[in-house]
Amino acid sequence: MPISPKLLNEGETIVVSTRTHPKALLLPILALVLFLALGVAVQQLVGEQVVTLIGWVVALLGILRFTVWPTLDWLTSYYAFTDRRLITRTGVLTRRGHDIPLSRVSDIEIELHLIDRLLGCGTLVISDASTHGRVVLPDIPRVEETKRRVHAMLHEQATETTTRDEGL
Repeated sequence: MPISPKLLNEGETIVVSTRTHPKALLLPILALVLFLALGVAVQQLVGEQVVTLIGWVVALLGILRFTVWPTLDWLTSYYAFTDRRLITRTGVLTRRGHDIPLSRVSDIEIELHLIDRLLGCGTLVISDASTHGRVVLPDIPRVEETKRRVHAMLHEQATETTTRDEGL
C-alpha cells in the first residue's frame, strides 16, 4: 500500500489504492533500447575514442532523462480512494496532490482506448463540484472495477446522508 498511514484521518480506511498501469513504462523501455543502440552504434562505427566517449555520454544523458526519470515518476505516483475522499500524490522531487472529499464528486467518467482495453486499463476522470474542475487519473488498472467501487461508495455515502437527514 503506497499511501502513507499519516495521510489518513482517524477511522478512515482505504478502499482502492493503485498507481498507473505498467503500460506507462513502455516508452521509457523503448527509449532505453534506442539509447543503448545509439551508444553501441557510435562505438562500432567510429573507432575514435573521444567520439565514442561523447556518444556514450549522450546515450547516458538520454537514458537518465527518458528512462530513469519517467520510471521514478511512475514509482512515486499513486492514487487512493478512501471511504471519505480521493487522494492523489505525484512527483519525484516536487510532490503534488489532490484531496477531494467524496461528497464533492459530481461525476465519474472512464476513457478506454483500444490499447487500454487490450491491457486492462483506462483513464478515470473525476469531476469535482468545487473549483478544482476535473482530475484526470491516466492508465488506471481495472478502471471499470474501480469506477464501480467508487460509485458504490458514493451511493453508500448518499444513503447515509439521507438517512441521517431524515432522522432529524
